[in-house]
Amino acid sequence: MFSPEGPTLRELAAQALSSVERGYDLLAPKFDHTPFRTPESVLRAVAAALRRDGDHDDGLDLCCGTGAGTGALADLCRRSVTGVDFSAGMLDVARRRVRTTGPRLAWVRADARALPFGQAFDLVVSFGAFGHFLPRELPGLFAGVHAVLRPGGSFAFPVAAPPRPGSRAYWTLLGFDAVMRVRNALWRPPFVMYYRTFRLGDVLRELQRAGFRVELTDLPEFGRRPDGSPRVRLVLARRECEVSPPPAP
Repeated sequence: MFSPEGPTLRELAAQALSSVERGYDLLAPKFDHTPFRTPESVLRAVAAALRRDGDHDDGLDLCCGTGAGTGALADLCRRSVTGVDFSAGMLDVARRRVRTTGPRLAWVRADARALPFGQAFDLVVSFGAFGHFLPRELPGLFAGVHAVLRPGGSFAFPVAAPPRPGSRAYWTLLGFDAVMRVRNALWRPPFVMYYRTFRLGDVLRELQRAGFRVELTDLPEFGRRPDGSPRVRLVLARRECEVSPPPAP
């Protein structure tokens, strides 16, 4: 799973026994050599779909980590791109590794649940971070994203189809989440990282409650499952354009 440049078992254990923030500070120097980094194939597919969706001026990479998604976003936005994360260590790596000659690039350390922006963006993306949020936190998270988007702006992220019940991937994710629940019951501070709590039906419902109009787009680059359903989809949640009331007679 890990390249020779990746973290050792001891380093992973130290991360797992830390808080989420501290854990990623520790992992940051070697994060790009782990399977947790968003694959280039996903970044390319999402970027292609968003390019077809239209032009963008100012973008935000939510929970940007070491900047893999931020670099892809820089190819889509004409004016500015901002990466936000609460791990100082991950942001330090992102500052060093992401370079662009196009839009203005900025890095902000902040909690995704309390974004320090006004209506500053017309595109927000996120890759692989939602396992760090408990289901009860999604309403506040999505409301915060809605608040930083301009009217007509979009919030986009890929979602993979869940593994087939009984498959090796199914039992692997089930086992990981079970171990994490035991760890958090016995050890403080908690490390929130679950693979099976971000369910598409719940997500779509909470996005709509936050005021988004939601579309699902297949990402054909990843093919289809035996039942014909797409392996990966792009969730595209739009903040509706505000309609001015008619003038008084």
